[in-house]
Amino acid sequence: MSRIRMERRRKVMTFTPVHDVHTNTLLGYLGDLTLKGTLMVSERPVEIGQTLTVAIEFRDAPETSPSTHMIISARVAWCKLDEHRTHYNIGMEFLEVLEQNKRVIEAILEKYEFSRKMPKGTK
Repeated sequence: MSRIRMERRRKVMTFTPVHDVHTNTLLGYLGDLTLKGTLMVSERPVEIGQTLTVAIEFRDAPETSPSTHMIISARVAWCKLDEHRTHYNIGMEFLEVLEQNKRVIEAILEKYEFSRKMPKGTK
């Protein structure tokens, strides 16, 4: 069943690893981020419906961020092989966004959000 996305995804332009807290393994890297979830890019598929506790390390967190990392529970909503068949795109829905996590996400997005606006005079 398809749901309409209520929040626009924003690409994060920084190298951001995502680890499984329980196995201490690298799952992949952040592709985009919202207050409700994330897209992770990985070399390996992840089981849809699986609940993970992930640690996301923001290596260059802005001064306004209350932390340089966040630990959060997420459900794997979908997992698809990319069009070039080189990696998997994995959609994860955050299960509970605590106020501290919300402030970290907002600070990261403010600093690293990919600008979709084109400079004036370009197409």
